[in-house]
Amino acid sequence: MAIKLHDSLTRETRELKPAQPDGVFRFYNCGPTVYAAAHIGNFRTFVVNDLLRRLLELEFGADKVKHVRNLTDVDDKTIRRSREEGRPLAEVTKQWTDKFHADCKELNCLPPHEEPRAADPKFIREQVSMIEVLMEKGNAYRAADGSVYFKVSSFPDYGALSRVKERELQVGSALKAQAADADEKEDASDFALWKAHKPEDGDVKWPGPDGASEGRPGWHIECSAMSKAILGPTIDLHTGGVDLLFPHHENEIAQSECCNGTTFARHWYHSEHLLVDGKKMSKSLGNLYTLDDLVGKHGSDEMAVRYALLAGHPRKQLNFTLDSLHSAESALGKIESFYDKIEGVFSKSLPDAPSGRFASVLDALRDDLNTPSALGALFTAMRELDSNFSSACRADFDSFKQALFALGFSFSGIMHPVAPVSIRLLAEKRWAAKQAKDFAAADALRKELTAAGWSMLDRKDGYSLEPVKK
Repeated sequence: MAIKLHDSLTRETRELKPAQPDGVFRFYNCGPTVYAAAHIGNFRTFVVNDLLRRLLELEFGADKVKHVRNLTDVDDKTIRRSREEGRPLAEVTKQWTDKFHADCKELNCLPPHEEPRAADPKFIREQVSMIEVLMEKGNAYRAADGSVYFKVSSFPDYGALSRVKERELQVGSALKAQAADADEKEDASDFALWKAHKPEDGDVKWPGPDGASEGRPGWHIECSAMSKAILGPTIDLHTGGVDLLFPHHENEIAQSECCNGTTFARHWYHSEHLLVDGKKMSKSLGNLYTLDDLVGKHGSDEMAVRYALLAGHPRKQLNFTLDSLHSAESALGKIESFYDKIEGVFSKSLPDAPSGRFASVLDALRDDLNTPSALGALFTAMRELDSNFSSACRADFDSFKQALFALGFSFSGIMHPVAPVSIRLLAEKRWAAKQAKDFAAADALRKELTAAGWSMLDRKDGYSLEPVKK
């Protein structure tokens, strides 16, 4: 069964397959802007991309997948943070890049094969070169202040991805010189490829394209230039959150195809927004969670966060709540308990079979990353095997390992040392509070356990205790 994925451009579900003769599947996903800690809404997209990466490796082989994810380390947000903190831009962005990598590791996300930075001098040159080609072809122009803009009216297919209406784009409504906006664009729909240096940018500047002022690249051009430099002018798949569909991805298509004269991405995939308690995340509502918030303040396990982020279909909005996180912890407890149980069973010699019970998990994932169906299939197969271990075959074990790999749930090397009496008593109090649905008390007691150096993982009929990871 081939991997079939919804294509945001054609609005159809299409098979994923590599186009190049070498058989390598090339895909690119937009990474974070490294000026602060990524929140769980960001990580929903990154976890979904990790799921896709793992599934592609199972389908084509690990050596036949090339995954690139960028880091936006120069833009208005990063420069503003650098100015506010009085620190060099590179120092600020390294801090938050390191934090992003640490969070990805905790969520068991595979690192991309390459992770280019927008401010890397090598890729600044790639961006400048691409802008110069667009200027030569008449798709871009230099404004009076030395900035460079892409002329949207020069690309007839603009809007095909997002279905933005022509009247919303205002294509063709060229502004008169005396009525030009602050950016001195010729048309309201045009977007910046290169931004002329301003005093508030401090020392963040590079030599610009031919005839332009020194300054810095616009946000959109970085992905087009870095994708081309590493993966070539045409890639098999481009992914990201639905919030990037317009204008970012729409602009990527326009500038890439005008520059390179060929299709930019053969397939587009976007994951939907994450809601928290039924509302959009925001600091003002107090519902914007980072991984540290959930692990440190609420005592949750990183794997439970990953599970919760995969619990809903990636193309549908997912409502995240602390209750859903508790449910994820319980579900993971069942999976881990089953994992511990079958290790002994599958260490023995078992008969072969054409396929294992857990193959249905991968089939569900191949069907447009249907994670709810995949998780349902996982538990169905677990129940079937748990009720009759005498019927187990080698393929059951192999397909179970593949399912866990694809979902990114790792239980390898977990030990269960005996906790001190004081810790066990505290855990008993928390378990009783949870059974009484007093989640506030349960969360408070979990924090006490964490502070004492122990993590509590709930199971169907109890819980397990293990030392907190250092």
